[in-house]
Amino acid sequence: MMNKELVLEKTKQFVKGRLEGEGSGHDWWHIVRVCNNAADIAKQTKEADCFTVELGALLHDIADHKFGYSDDDRRRIISDFLGELEVSKEIIEAVVYIANNISFKGGANKHKLSTIEAKIVQDADRLDAIGAMGIGRAFAYGGHVHRPMYNPSSNNDTISHFYEKLLLLKDLMNTEIGAQKAQRRHDIMVEFLNHFYAEWNGEI
Repeated sequence: MMNKELVLEKTKQFVKGRLEGEGSGHDWWHIVRVCNNAADIAKQTKEADCFTVELGALLHDIADHKFGYSDDDRRRIISDFLGELEVSKEIIEAVVYIANNISFKGGANKHKLSTIEAKIVQDADRLDAIGAMGIGRAFAYGGHVHRPMYNPSSNNDTISHFYEKLLLLKDLMNTEIGAQKAQRRHDIMVEFLNHFYAEWNGEI
């Protein structure tokens, strides 16, 4: 019989080994925060399988397209890893589905998620992109790719990223709990931007 706690512990070790120190904002601590939010939403969602949610949250950035991998690469890596831990094929498929379908992909991902577990992990992933944490990650990523903090005559700066993606996420949440969390984080970003422009213009 599968030992769920052991599977989760080995998965944490596997993911930490692959993502620790990653510099684009998709590092091990991002995974930890997504797991924490996903677990909290799952506990409050009766029909969700918490084990699948946690595995999906842990593995959602493994072999991601942003690192140059394909969906097939991710399926193979996740399936091989979980198969060695004797995770059922049904759960492996559910986790692969999460990893292959929740990404924002620059707004190009129009796939409608079919499982509550995927919806929860997507909400948790998006929550980590907004609010105080999202503000920090946006500027960290901007520095990583040598993007200017703000350029009023360009849209290739970190402040523009708020309007291209971050401020849109509040209305893209799948679950009621995720939407409630997102609203609070959205308000923090709006307040930050108001302060940012006031400081930029020397008003405060």
